[in-house]
Amino acid sequence: MNNHGSLENVCISPDATVRQALQTIDRGASAIALVTDEFGQLRGVVTDGDVRRGLLGGIQLEGRIQELTTTTPHVVTPEATRASVLDLMRSLRITEIPVVDDSGRLIGLHTLTDIVGRQPLNNIALIMAGGRGTRLGQLTKDTPKPLMTVADRTIIEWIILGLVDSGLTNIYVSVAYLADKIIDHLGDGSSLGCTIRYLHEDPAKPLNTAGALGILNHEVPGISDPVIVTNADLMVRYSAADLLAFHGSKNASVTVAARPYTHQVPFGVLDVSESGVISGVTEKPSVEFEISTGIYAVSPDALAMVPYMEPFSMPDLVQACIDQSKTVAAWPIESDWIDVGTPKDLATAKGQ
Repeated sequence: MNNHGSLENVCISPDATVRQALQTIDRGASAIALVTDEFGQLRGVVTDGDVRRGLLGGIQLEGRIQELTTTTPHVVTPEATRASVLDLMRSLRITEIPVVDDSGRLIGLHTLTDIVGRQPLNNIALIMAGGRGTRLGQLTKDTPKPLMTVADRTIIEWIILGLVDSGLTNIYVSVAYLADKIIDHLGDGSSLGCTIRYLHEDPAKPLNTAGALGILNHEVPGISDPVIVTNADLMVRYSAADLLAFHGSKNASVTVAARPYTHQVPFGVLDVSESGVISGVTEKPSVEFEISTGIYAVSPDALAMVPYMEPFSMPDLVQACIDQSKTVAAWPIESDWIDVGTPKDLATAKGQ
């Protein structure tokens, strides 16, 4: 994202001429000029296409740019992720989006070149999308759970866009139940800014939550970097790059993305001795646990521990690493997290 001093190269005043707009577009090596006032407020945008159409329509080079200015341009806030910005660019068929703060002051500019030009990480990401989603009942009779939609996109697309946002563009998806529908929907991944390949499980022989790792290790020889592994039914924002950095800093074989889970007991809890005497009572206490979010970083040494085409779970893998004195780390996720396992969870993810 262009910001601070570099923004001066793409900004013009509201009373600038068409010639100055063209010079600004040329100087900024972009297809846009940002119209800002003396207070730094974004007042509109002018694209090279706007100028070209204006010139064809008879406007003079010394004419004012106001006639060609789009005064209500599409903008994003600083909190917008690269994936969401890319998604917006593609839906609007534009290549630049200004960034403004809550007061409308210009603070940055996203360009398509910046968004897709990030050096991709070498790591593989594996999305486990082979489950039947039985807890969703009739909703998954004809549609696999990863293709349930939230905010006009499927859950698995949101997951993929989040991975791409972190620089992970080499993605594998394990499929089994209604595999053809997932493959037909995602294709080769080019529309999402990545490359997608598929690992096929036997729908009649579920491999549990880690079995696809055995297929990956068998069918993709020579994996030398940690693999990001994620369930295909999660709505969560996190940085896979940060998870990988943490994983490396701990020299871990497996890192589990974790978050606290609090459960409130709906009753008074008694402290009772063996003789039946109550020594205390706590009214509706809360207990907190660290739970797995279904997101992991898995190093090659742990990957090799998963059998090929045999059922194996992530708890099995974690415990096997612990039994062999390998490091298993916990990386905290602090953002909202929804495991879309039930119709109620799906409704929550949709904001209903």
